[in-house]
Amino acid sequence: MSTPEHSEAIGTVGEKSAGDVENKIDKAGKRAASFIFGAQKLMLEELVFAGNEMLERAQTETHLLSEFVSKMAGAHSVKDVRTMYEECAKHQIEFVRRDYDRLFKNGEHMIEAASKLFKSHPLN
Repeated sequence: MSTPEHSEAIGTVGEKSAGDVENKIDKAGKRAASFIFGAQKLMLEELVFAGNEMLERAQTETHLLSEFVSKMAGAHSVKDVRTMYEECAKHQIEFVRRDYDRLFKNGEHMIEAASKLFKSHPLN
């Protein structure tokens, strides 16, 4: 059957493997907590960034509106109104183009940040 030395050896091996399992679980828990913290930080940064972008957009829209009203007040003929409309339309198109450029840059930034988050917290 089993000798006392054999039982002690099995007990020691069991303790070591239990310690290894606890160590691995501890490391996995720390990595998971770190990953969750990093994801929360990333989301908060993006929310702040989006808020700032919305504020900047609102300021720009307000400026464009005041410029439009000012030009409408200064228009004295149909030709002046048409010229003013063309200028404002060009400004609005340029504004939309810049908006989409910012949107794509923000998307690239999000992809890079998420990639860094996953690289700094490997699954193995």
